[in-house]
Amino acid sequence: MNIPPDLLEALAQARRLIVFTGSGVSAESGVPTFRDAQTGIWSRYKPEELATPQAYRRNPRLVWEWYAWRRELVQKAYPNPAHYALAQIERQVPQFTLLTQNVDGLHREAGSRKVIELHGNIFRVKCAQEGQIVKYWRESGEIPPRCPYCNGPLRPDVVWFGEALPGNALDAAWRVARDSEVFLSVGTSGLVQPAAILPVMAKDHGGLLVEINPNETPLTKQADYVMAGPAAVILPALVKAVWGEKVPTE
Repeated sequence: MNIPPDLLEALAQARRLIVFTGSGVSAESGVPTFRDAQTGIWSRYKPEELATPQAYRRNPRLVWEWYAWRRELVQKAYPNPAHYALAQIERQVPQFTLLTQNVDGLHREAGSRKVIELHGNIFRVKCAQEGQIVKYWRESGEIPPRCPYCNGPLRPDVVWFGEALPGNALDAAWRVARDSEVFLSVGTSGLVQPAAILPVMAKDHGGLLVEINPNETPLTKQADYVMAGPAAVILPALVKAVWGEKVPTE
């Protein structure tokens, strides 16, 4: 793989490196993308008809069971070399932050620690009334189950269509993006707002913008470097070229 020498130098010298990942990284682990997951009994629904506050208010049982099914799909997936490569990069860079739109938790499973989950986590549950994260509740057979604190219904801790991103996560993402020296946009379509503005913000504030994606995106023409290909191939190659480390495959 031909990697520009000045990109290698920029990565080696970077003290503030930000990585922004999207569904393409998870897809390489076999996690179906949001729309590709609609199979079986769920093929009659569009995701936009289920992943909304309105859908939950209309039929909370249906939405809860859809997310239970989606969790089963995600549980079958394992981190791929791209996830492990990012965990290794974190250990090499003094100020590293991983911003992700993915809700599957695979980055943390691979060893990443400085992770900001912009769209939540499909394995977390919160109270639909008060927003409090709930780890344990009494199983009564009711679907969805009830919050042990206020008896309100529980819901997945993910961002639905029409909902704002968590304010603390978004504020932290703005801050690190503006301050980045190098910003890697990996496996994201660049279409989902407001997160899609983060790479542009980084570049506007002087950061070196690198896109890693097998397909062209709206960000491609703005990037300083474009590496076309799967993240599970390109990221381990960067780790080896810059830091001389081999990325585990499992």
